Amino acid sequence: MNHAMRRGCLLALIAAFLASVAFAQNPSADTLVINARIYTVNSKQPWAEGLAIQKGKILAVGAAKDLQKYRGATTKVLDAKGHLVLPGFTDSHIHFLDGALSLLRVNLSQAKTIPEVQKLVKEYADKNSAEPWVLGRGWQYPVFAPSGLPDKKYLDKILPDRPVYLEAFDGHTWWANRKALQIAGVTAKTPDPPNGKIVRDPATGEPTGAIQEDAADAVIRRAIPLPTRDEKLRALRAGLREANRVGLVRVHSAGGVNIGSSDLENAALFDELRKSSELTVRMYLAYRLDPPTLTRKELAEIEAARQKYHDDWIAAGAVKFFLDGVVEGHTAAMLTPYSDDPKQIGALFWDPAEYKQAVERLDRGGFQVFTHAIGDRAVRLALDSYESTAKVNHTQDARHRVEHIETVAEEDIPQFGRVGVIASFQPLHAYPDDDTLNIWARNVGPERAQRAWAWHSIESAGGVLAFGSDWPVVTLNPWPGVQSALTRQTDEGNPPGGFVPKERISLEDAIQAYTLGAAIAGRREKTEGSIEPGRVADLIIISQDLFKIEPSDIGKTEVMLTMVGGTIVYQSPHWAEAKSAAAGKVE
Repeated sequence: MNHAMRRGCLLALIAAFLASVAFAQNPSADTLVINARIYTVNSKQPWAEGLAIQKGKILAVGAAKDLQKYRGATTKVLDAKGHLVLPGFTDSHIHFLDGALSLLRVNLSQAKTIPEVQKLVKEYADKNSAEPWVLGRGWQYPVFAPSGLPDKKYLDKILPDRPVYLEAFDGHTWWANRKALQIAGVTAKTPDPPNGKIVRDPATGEPTGAIQEDAADAVIRRAIPLPTRDEKLRALRAGLREANRVGLVRVHSAGGVNIGSSDLENAALFDELRKSSELTVRMYLAYRLDPPTLTRKELAEIEAARQKYHDDWIAAGAVKFFLDGVVEGHTAAMLTPYSDDPKQIGALFWDPAEYKQAVERLDRGGFQVFTHAIGDRAVRLALDSYESTAKVNHTQDARHRVEHIETVAEEDIPQFGRVGVIASFQPLHAYPDDDTLNIWARNVGPERAQRAWAWHSIESAGGVLAFGSDWPVVTLNPWPGVQSALTRQTDEGNPPGGFVPKERISLEDAIQAYTLGAAIAGRREKTEGSIEPGRVADLIIISQDLFKIEPSDIGKTEVMLTMVGGTIVYQSPHWAEAKSAAAGKVE
């Protein structure tokens, strides 16, 4: 080899070496998102024009000109067309399989009168004549004013010979017809189970058809055939599609509501969907722990679930308690009697000492605790238990959670920030409709109502907000929730000025509660919840710029595209696929 050839080879080797160094410093992206208005939820870099994705994670975020160095021969280019891009949303409190199954059953959420309910139930029953039971949910308490509770006679009139069992919108009261009661063997002599109530006619003692709290499972639901494996999978596929359609990329499952529908009990089905590349929402699954105590067997089951499921897609390790019920049914535990009925004060489902002991044992094991607490007495017990547990176990940053917090004593609000307790709210629960203004507010009274869903007060005192839906209690669509957090009004603008307007929060804070706040609540803020390098590439492109429209229009937001782990899992029919300059259309 002559000198010229040797020199040429040496130059080629040097060039190759320099190219490899350049590639190492600026690796080629799998996808570039360009022409975007990105709100990152990263306080160090709130806004950006584009981002680069590699192997399911965000590689770089910044100005358009700075991202071109990540463009390689096979990089796909996704043109956001100037739309607002946000981190994908997390629903921090959901009952996913319950919600998914509800998509296949009669939906009564829009019915305002008894005849409307009857019409919907009868139409569904006629179209699904092969189903042995007519099941559904969503009825509202104001439909049955003034008592707020349904009666079997309304169902007997339309379906006397077929069992009907319908869940209230809040999942704490059920409605059975005479045939359902008969099949379940419920009579005037049937005793109320612990933490449950069979509502009875005061004159005859006969069941009216209204079933409250734990009586739902104990006396009726055990008589209903459980959904089959195929029915569950069909429902889950529908639920995943709906979640991606509205921009959800992760959910925190708050335990099961109905027999056989616990998300954790059905984790194998989620795993099956993952293995077939059909799982498009990340799952954090809580174990539902019922009173009277935490047993060794239950603790072993909780640990086994955590050992089996602990990755970015399916994870266990949380435990859900129910401390009380709901305000509408007077089952939420209050510090002082209900305003509309001073004889009632609600009741705790757990003995306080047993609850505190269980929390301490779980905390020592590193488990995260979710506590359903709606009444101010239940909220106080949860907060005090978390604080005492931290002192006893010398634990830090456990991030135990209180779920719902519909009422809270003023002196207890600073405890969220002081103890590091996550405030898990569902904004649409505060939607000021007839139920909220005429039943909920009446029951708690004007003094407690001034601290209804105290988002701003808790956040201002240092508490971390995490938002969700409680689906199927309300829609899993987060955009009406964002709007509600800003306005605390109905879509029609009522009440003027908003319901307890001092508890409204900003748009930035509402977005954070569905993204970074939710990630903090799920102990995943180092990998999720914001758009910055190193985080998973979970993001959404939406139809409107929330920062440039009226808050009252936010609920109309449509998700144009949802991406999870760098893969597009949903595209709106209105979204024209962006073309890649290097590799054709994005698929």
